[in-house]
Amino acid sequence: MTSTIAILYNTFSAKGKGRRIAFQLSQLSSHTILCSENEWPLDINQYHEIWLVGGDGTVNYFLNKYLEINRPLLIFPGGTGNDIHWKLYGNISWEKQLENIQNYSPKLIDLGICNDKIFINGIGIGFDGEVLKSMNSIRFVGGHLGYLMVVIKKIFSFKEPNYKILINGKVIEQKCMLLSIANSSRTGGGFMVSPLAEVNDGLLNLFYCKPLSIFKRLLALPKVEKELT
Repeated sequence: MTSTIAILYNTFSAKGKGRRIAFQLSQLSSHTILCSENEWPLDINQYHEIWLVGGDGTVNYFLNKYLEINRPLLIFPGGTGNDIHWKLYGNISWEKQLENIQNYSPKLIDLGICNDKIFINGIGIGFDGEVLKSMNSIRFVGGHLGYLMVVIKKIFSFKEPNYKILINGKVIEQKCMLLSIANSSRTGGGFMVSPLAEVNDGLLNLFYCKPLSIFKRLLALPKVEKELT
């Protein structure tokens, strides 16, 4: 039986970058099916492998669409931030990744659930959640620069809400600048918000940050931008 590969992509990922990469990948073999987000097959398990081209949003959309997937999934960096791709494969281009494809083997990783939706990277409720509300502006500029421009704008305008956090029966009630649940260490195309989080340790990392002055926010920005390896 011929091994078939489904190459799925998001038309709008990174201003069409995902689409361009997917088309180039589809030319490598006659045993592939190429589908945009509106044409993804109902039964994904009819294919032997799935190659997904896009960013974190595309990956989350895929995971919530195919809850019963039992096929190997390979992710190519065709999005704006590509944070989960960086975590799984390192700082590597899709071309280099393709060269090393024979070295990859399926590995189990953790997923989280929030409001009945699966997430793979993390959930931002505080400052980072506010940044993602400006996703259209981020996509317009693209990449880490797009995130950075929105982050700097929000540094001067964000007001910390009051939260009630329940941890092991203990209630913490206070204002927080950051309140996030992380499955992975990186978000926003390069911000190391939760550097100790790992996608395969069976844990989700909860972290929060008390209110900071604008000056302290600006001082903290270079620290979370630093990529740890």
